[in-house]
Amino acid sequence: MNIRSLTRGDGVVIGAAVVLFIASFLDYSSYCPQGIDCSRIDNPNAWDSLGILMSVYLAGVIAAALVIVSRAMPGRKVVGLDLGQFGAALTVFALWTAFWTILDISSAGAGLILGLLATIVLAGAAIAGPLVPFLKAPLLSPAGPAQGLQGGQQPYGAQPGQGYGFPGGQQQAPYGAQPSQGYGYPGAPQPGQPAQADPAQAQQAQAQAQQPAQGGAAPAGDFTPFWFAVPVARPLYGEDGSPNPIAELAPGTWYLAVEQRGQSLIAQTQDGRRGVLQDTTGIQRG
Repeated sequence: MNIRSLTRGDGVVIGAAVVLFIASFLDYSSYCPQGIDCSRIDNPNAWDSLGILMSVYLAGVIAAALVIVSRAMPGRKVVGLDLGQFGAALTVFALWTAFWTILDISSAGAGLILGLLATIVLAGAAIAGPLVPFLKAPLLSPAGPAQGLQGGQQPYGAQPGQGYGFPGGQQQAPYGAQPSQGYGYPGAPQPGQPAQADPAQAQQAQAQAQQPAQGGAAPAGDFTPFWFAVPVARPLYGEDGSPNPIAELAPGTWYLAVEQRGQSLIAQTQDGRRGVLQDTTGIQRG
């Protein structure tokens, strides 16, 4: 999963899960009978009680993992719920169990107190993450379009360091066009002479521009492909109208819009997959 797809809410969830796991090794009870040297008492931790371990500590860690994995696997469901929703419900269960456990123990130790605080933060971040704008913001600052291409991969049909519609990028010459002519190039204009256009090349370029796009569909109007980024994670649906997403567009990554269909965009991911972005509100153009 692209780390730039993580939001601030996801960062809080991960941090709370780490604290919760550490708390499982601390004493959850600080009971010490009067008149006894407590330094020699080995109080139990969560790993000495399977019920508390599974229902509070590991339940919270598993819930956090489900919330994060839901970013990489949109549309996957468990018991009829989305992975993220199931993970959020599991955090509430861990918080509920920790709350009543600490009330039942008269001498709660550091492990149980810290575990309760961690589950409160974990449940709050899992529930409020998709709702609060501050938590929905990207965890890392967005990268530029050139940096968004990971592993040196280039968009389909792009030259190294360039791209069709790439901000500041040089557009590709039409197929069959001759390389740019300069001073000293055969047939190039000499100093003081105006440049003359090649009629054959102009007609060929115009014919190429008027050809329908691949698949037999003509390009919509004067649409020009462009790079864009989404403010929050948004699903990308198949062009066949399937209701299940084929990918998820993550904040902080640039994608290429290759076609417009009404209010929707046909977007291309870095691995070459194409799909329909239905929600285009608030997108940032490159």
